[in-house]
Amino acid sequence: MLQDIEPYLACPHCAQALTRHERSLRCPAGHSFDLAKQGYVSLLAGDAHTGTGDTAEMVAARADFLTAGHYRPIADALAEAATALLEAAPSADGAGPETTETTETTETTGSPDGPDGLDGLVVDLGAGTGHYLAHVLDALPGRVGAALDISKFALRRAAKAHPRIGAVVCDAWRPLPLRDASAELMLNVFAPRNGPEIRRVLCPGGTLLLVSPTANHLRELVDALGLLSVDEEKQRRIDAKLGPYLTPVDQRSVEFTLRLSAQDVRTVVGMGPSAWHTDADRLAAALAALPEPVEVSASVTVAAYRRPL
Repeated sequence: MLQDIEPYLACPHCAQALTRHERSLRCPAGHSFDLAKQGYVSLLAGDAHTGTGDTAEMVAARADFLTAGHYRPIADALAEAATALLEAAPSADGAGPETTETTETTETTGSPDGPDGLDGLVVDLGAGTGHYLAHVLDALPGRVGAALDISKFALRRAAKAHPRIGAVVCDAWRPLPLRDASAELMLNVFAPRNGPEIRRVLCPGGTLLLVSPTANHLRELVDALGLLSVDEEKQRRIDAKLGPYLTPVDQRSVEFTLRLSAQDVRTVVGMGPSAWHTDADRLAAALAALPEPVEVSASVTVAAYRRPL
């Protein structure tokens, strides 16, 4: 629930802590954010644009595809990696948000204290419907999760995906509305990644688990339907962009075969970036030429990166 992650939230305008006042969150400077009746809160700056967010149709397609279990091996790999890394990860001493001693503020190292009986925060940056975050939280019963996304349609679902998820609308390319060093674990699954902000939000020794498609992911559909393809150098480019902020510590491949009906294919196309670039008539003609079911390769990389102590 949203109240579980409130101790970790920060005002998007001034970065001060937010506290609840009836149906809103407010900071000491007077900035106020209404809580949506669907269970999420929007912490977007006033000049933010949400045009890049997933539409209601894209979110519905993703929910259908994921609920059907087609990507269950990816969710399982994330949960397994999260459990193993948190058990093995070094941690910084102390508690409380990371701050730096100045004339105006006081800074310590470590994560801010969470709600009573809970161990800390897991952040999913670009969480979508909250499917993967919910799966990870099932494996980490002592933690709460913050689902961050720019699509309010996605977060309406994420807010209900798990009882320990709080859903927040924000822009991944701007300062995230979370306190410094507030998370021990961050997830990023097929989503934008902002290296400086990920480092800031992770506590020292905290880990980012990043899932990205390889060039073989859905290759049969890419070839047959003319979908957007994945660059062979994608993982190398990700490593290079994150390199100044995080240290790579692990990388594994997850590959499996999907058997998809024609409707499943329509759904997987409609839930991803190809939905913005695919002509409906051309897609229908190409789909008619596919066998049913069609065997499709799923191929992703699950990479772990750590913020140095």
